[in-house]
Amino acid sequence: MTVVPLTLTISLCLVFTFIVFFLREHARGNLSSSERDSLLPLSEEKAVFARRSDGAAAAPGLASPRNELR
Repeated sequence: MTVVPLTLTISLCLVFTFIVFFLREHARGNLSSSERDSLLPLSEEKAVFARRSDGAAAAPGLASPRNELR
């Protein structure tokens, strides 16, 4: 029967954590929402262009395996 108090303690900790997170999210107001945040990019994408052997930039997507990135 020692499992019952342990289970109740863990359950109450989880409930308390949920309430804290809920109130924190509710206090943020309409500044943001989880649906909107999930659509935001994680970081800016930077284009990487391959260079031809003569030093000129090749068109994106047309680089051959022989080309080196500089």
